[in-house]
Amino acid sequence: MNAVPLPTLSDIEAAAELVYRDFAATPQYRWPLLCERLGTECWLKHENHTPVGAFKIRGGLTYFDQLARRGALPREAISATRGNHGQSIAWAARRHGVACTIVVPHGNSVEKNAAMRALGATLVEHGDDFQQAREHADSLAAERGALMVPSFHADLLRGVATYWWEFLRAVPQMDVAYVPIGLGSGACSAIAARRALNRSVRIVGVVSSLAPTYAESLAAGRVVEVPATTVLADGMACRVAEGAALEILAPELDHVVRVDDDEVAAAMRAIFTDTHNVAEGAGAAALAAALQERGQLAGLCVGLALTGGNVDAPLFARVLDAR
Repeated sequence: MNAVPLPTLSDIEAAAELVYRDFAATPQYRWPLLCERLGTECWLKHENHTPVGAFKIRGGLTYFDQLARRGALPREAISATRGNHGQSIAWAARRHGVACTIVVPHGNSVEKNAAMRALGATLVEHGDDFQQAREHADSLAAERGALMVPSFHADLLRGVATYWWEFLRAVPQMDVAYVPIGLGSGACSAIAARRALNRSVRIVGVVSSLAPTYAESLAAGRVVEVPATTVLADGMACRVAEGAALEILAPELDHVVRVDDDEVAAAMRAIFTDTHNVAEGAGAAALAAALQERGQLAGLCVGLALTGGNVDAPLFARVLDAR
């Protein structure tokens, strides 16, 4: 397995200059009601405020910028996604004039699919989960001679790390940060930013209990394939952990918290009630984990990553109605 290098401080700073050509740094707020709910100082990083409603756009921009710098822009880029990574790749491909095809599993978010098409991507539906969609995307890329864009790569990490670089600089007193794990770019980038800024913040990984491949793999010290059955936290619905991500996460994460769909739904409602922001399931997972560990957080400064707000309206309405 090839090790994936983490971006350095100079890498992240250069990536930030690139990202800010498309949008400004996202805000982080200390919402009083959220602090009251958690019983301690709490900051929420609003990656739901990017142009695609999620943090992934940062990685797409740096990935394609690095291709351009190497003179390696392809005629067509292909990738697989549950939605936010696909929007990121579609956004960046359009910026560079590259045709883009995205493979999604059947039953994927209707609104995420629509957003990718609006960015110029051609959508292909295949398989019942992300892993089957990814395998089909690999095959399509090989057949067409297109570039297969992975969901985990060093050039993606350098962009994603900019949001943690922003967050840790804005809240230097942060003691502990909770970050959801889908394929690992967010958590690995948090580690990169912590290293780059020489901070001591504890980083807690959050997985869905209905998609626990990363929890099981970290415990076993190897990739463990586990079915992903979560409906609500689709951005975390990964069946097979990324080995290169595990190598980064294993020695650096403080611990991993598993949250179920009921806890995620409660966190989505809490974010809406306390901040009037919409969080998709994966975007609310960090708060769900912090609430689970509320008794251990008194007196600490807690950072929560609201990684995305792209939830279909009918699903969000059902979550709110279930209060």
